[in-house]
Amino acid sequence: MQTPVSNSKFVGSRVPFLFPNNKKSPDRRITSISTSCVCSIWNNYHYKRRTRMATDNKLRHVTSMLELPSAADQNSALHAVILGEALASEENDLVFPSDEFARQAHVSSPQQYLEMYKRSVEDPAGFWSDIASQFYWKKKWDQPACSENFDFRKGNISIQWFKGGLTNICYNCLDRNIESGNADKIAIYWEGNDPGFEDSLTYSQLLDRVCQLSNYLKDVGVKKGDAVVIYLPMLVELPIAMLACARIGAVHSVVFAGFSSESLAQRIVDCKPKVVITCNAVKRGAKAIHLKDIVDAALAESAKNGISVDVCLTYENQTALKREGTKWQEGRDVWWQDFVPKYPTTCEVEWVDAEDPLFLLYTSGSTGKPKGVLHTTGGYMVYSATTFKYAFDYKPSDVYWCTADCGWITGHSYVTYGPMLNGASVVVFEGTPTYPDAGRCWDIVDKFKVSIFYTAPTLVRSLMRESDEHVTRYSRKSLRVLGSVGEPINPSAWRWFFNVVGDSRCPISDTWWQTETGGFMITPLPGAWPQKPGSATFPFFGVQPVIVDEKGVEIEGECNGYLCLKSSWPGAFRTLYGDHERYETTYFKPFAGYYFTGDGCRRDKNGYHWLTGRVDDVINVSGHRIGTAEVESALVSHPKCAEAAVVGVEHEVKGQGIYAFVTLAEGEPYSEELRKSLILTVRKQVCIQ
Repeated sequence: MQTPVSNSKFVGSRVPFLFPNNKKSPDRRITSISTSCVCSIWNNYHYKRRTRMATDNKLRHVTSMLELPSAADQNSALHAVILGEALASEENDLVFPSDEFARQAHVSSPQQYLEMYKRSVEDPAGFWSDIASQFYWKKKWDQPACSENFDFRKGNISIQWFKGGLTNICYNCLDRNIESGNADKIAIYWEGNDPGFEDSLTYSQLLDRVCQLSNYLKDVGVKKGDAVVIYLPMLVELPIAMLACARIGAVHSVVFAGFSSESLAQRIVDCKPKVVITCNAVKRGAKAIHLKDIVDAALAESAKNGISVDVCLTYENQTALKREGTKWQEGRDVWWQDFVPKYPTTCEVEWVDAEDPLFLLYTSGSTGKPKGVLHTTGGYMVYSATTFKYAFDYKPSDVYWCTADCGWITGHSYVTYGPMLNGASVVVFEGTPTYPDAGRCWDIVDKFKVSIFYTAPTLVRSLMRESDEHVTRYSRKSLRVLGSVGEPINPSAWRWFFNVVGDSRCPISDTWWQTETGGFMITPLPGAWPQKPGSATFPFFGVQPVIVDEKGVEIEGECNGYLCLKSSWPGAFRTLYGDHERYETTYFKPFAGYYFTGDGCRRDKNGYHWLTGRVDDVINVSGHRIGTAEVESALVSHPKCAEAAVVGVEHEVKGQGIYAFVTLAEGEPYSEELRKSLILTVRKQVCIQ
């Protein structure tokens, strides 16, 4: 939430608060290269090729990229740059991969992409079966790889991928990599909140730790299909806990360790976990947050609603709080360090059906109740691994860092599962990117030789406001690919990220996707085609985006409208936990025959997609979706608030901010103290940060 920058007079008793900061960033003077150079490199990628692939209904919006070469020939005013040869400026329309980068990329040209994309939408079962076969299956699926109904008028919405196949995502993340010779490869580099605190785990060591926790969970009664709530900060114990649950077929539900006790209690009541895993405290910057106290309050609230949890496994995070300072409930609370390390370092794998649940992740909706997004195992495994590989052009020598927390879908798909399914070395960072100063990210990049850096536009915009010296005093020579996630990145932030952080030599994978999609849906493939600053570009394999008008009619060519998807993809969520009717009503009934994303989208004349933000009652703050109903409900719970209306407003750093209009109870005067009290009420009930 954003604190007011001024005290405005209010009309009557309706009080606006939480004003956004609209400070503008300084312009930058940047150069560009000649049109002839651009055309030359374009020729190298065969963009000038006149042959056309057969265009049908499914391909009509992706083959439009082939029209770019002739436009370049005829337009002497084309503004473009090539990676590593010049900086991007406001006049630049296109940023091209260099010849060297494209040659080594997994997808190196539009033609290669179009061939793969064509098969992925015309023969999705064959395309994804070939990729799925690269993973370990105890038993292959014995029926068609895909079964779906996307149209509620034809019956219940249903999506299935690889049904009947038996596998285990933990086995594919760990055992499979060890068996292929990567036992001693670093799986996790861990960086603590305070500089100087660091650790690492090889794939073999990680498997040992995962097996110990898996054995403990089984010993306290956790079985296949049982839920486990994980309320941990970014310690190595967080991905360990996720993988341990997956190994024994338990369903994990990670709750961001920044949510309030009320928000945590809601999730506990909904999924009824056998165990809650947490730690006693965490430091974010200089501030210590007592997470165990929040869990205690949540468990007490859950008990009032008839849901009791017998085990609260607590990790002692000594850098934040010693165990003697931790509140304790005997008989329920258990110290991780006292029990888990005593268990064997081998644990039998629970083989699960591809359509068995893997995890629940709660996300805000247009009502006050969070939605329990349910992802299953097989399709999600295949999709998260494949999107990671291609969107970041991942190579075995890369060191990868995603700044997201595992409390969000990004941390599931692109901190834990996607990277480890590819055998990657992953950086996990406990702290905040601006502590102790704004150069912390680049210090970590240099320390671990990070080559792929994936973050949110909020962080990019925040760092833009600091001196560039915080970036340029570090080498960053290891960086090869940059990425953006969470909300659309505005072109000026894109250019700063490209020019200053990446030294104009790193492509940016500006990804669009959602908690519900499980993985990237529209994203650049770094070596395949030129990028437009701020555009997510083209759909990933198997993804069929369409733009419709308010009546649900598809709009052709250059247009604006509602972004929908037709036909399923392996990573799609299968339902909302315990509420399939809400699943159908929210996502499939607004536009019959389509999955409705809730986002607006513009498609330009070259077929590039530009996301324009939410069109429903959800506010995207720093990539975190917050329902207006949740905030309004919190406000009206305040004894001095009679009514509240909440909207999203443009925010320079966070993308969107929250703006609330409040009608005070009869006779209540407005004061600065009351405004602060209202804000604290929302923080307490929705999110503690």
